[in-house]
Amino acid sequence: MQSSLQRVKNLRLLRPQILAVKYSTATQPSTHHRKAPRVPLLVGGKFIESQATESVDVINPATQEVVSHVPLTTSEEFKAAVSAAKQAFPSWRNTPVTTRQRVMLKFQELIRRDMDKLAMNITIEQGKTLKDAQGDVFRGLEVVEHVCGMGTLQMGEYVSNVSSGIDTYSVREPLGVCAGICPFNFPAMIPLWMFPVAVTCGNTFILKPSEKDPGASVMLAKLAMEAGLPDGVLNIVHGTNDVVNAICDDDDVRAISFVGSNNAGMHIYARASAKGKRVQSNMGAKNHAIVMPDANIDAAANALVAAGFGAAGQRCMALSTVVFVGDIKTWENKLAERAKALKVNAGTAPDADLGPVISKQHLVPVPDKFLQRNEYAI
Repeated sequence: MQSSLQRVKNLRLLRPQILAVKYSTATQPSTHHRKAPRVPLLVGGKFIESQATESVDVINPATQEVVSHVPLTTSEEFKAAVSAAKQAFPSWRNTPVTTRQRVMLKFQELIRRDMDKLAMNITIEQGKTLKDAQGDVFRGLEVVEHVCGMGTLQMGEYVSNVSSGIDTYSVREPLGVCAGICPFNFPAMIPLWMFPVAVTCGNTFILKPSEKDPGASVMLAKLAMEAGLPDGVLNIVHGTNDVVNAICDDDDVRAISFVGSNNAGMHIYARASAKGKRVQSNMGAKNHAIVMPDANIDAAANALVAAGFGAAGQRCMALSTVVFVGDIKTWENKLAERAKALKVNAGTAPDADLGPVISKQHLVPVPDKFLQRNEYAI
């Protein structure tokens, strides 16, 4: 019978972050060198090339090729983006909500049209499989579909005669310039959580995509403009710490939505709320599972493997901990068997079950002593 320590070692070998990189069969870095494009900014309805001298490389995690260069937006360019959003706000807030809804109706139609292009871009920049990337886009599309009913969602409330001669009512009004700071793991879904809701409510928006995979945000912005979103309503800036701090500090930015790590989220919440901004900070998380003795082995094993290995574990819905009530040996063997059957490859490979993690820095090394022959390494 295996010791508790040995079982822990075996289960640690199932960690998707490790498997997706250490055992990836993806193509090696290409020797074909081409000049990678520079990702544009969106300011006042125009896609412009940043004048920044510094940039960050977007790396295809499966091949290690440089896909594009992300400029670190200058202070002047950031101020121009905020100014464009501020100038667009008075007209946009007074645009009838039915007109804003029609823009979103067209926008969701265009996302459906270009879903395959969006998914391919996500796979190349982020590494997830094409099927997973399509799910990324679809989950964001559901939010766009939801805001097409904003006329009803924005309704206020009215109560007559709550006290003698007193009525109460509430009115929902747009705030002004809002901003979104996005993580790398869902390059389409999370931006689509943010700006469609904000702009359909009558706000204008500054979007800061992840510097690791900004392509989907730029593509979505182009589609939003094709759908009829007026100039300046949506703007895109790129960068890292400096532009995040600029968003937190700028007096014209009224509200911020963030999704990402705990450290970044706590910093953004503290810095922005100190300036009186409304801050929505969704920080790091992982799911847990409890498996009861009467669980169906095949169904539960499939669910556990899908939850733990989907998106190479790079999502808040990923399982990091499973508690088994009762005997663990049967489950351990079954999970190891399912893990071994997963096909690890570049996300563009048609048979790939699991793609690489976003970067080499995200590889969590496993001590070699845990990768002995006949153990659970793939």
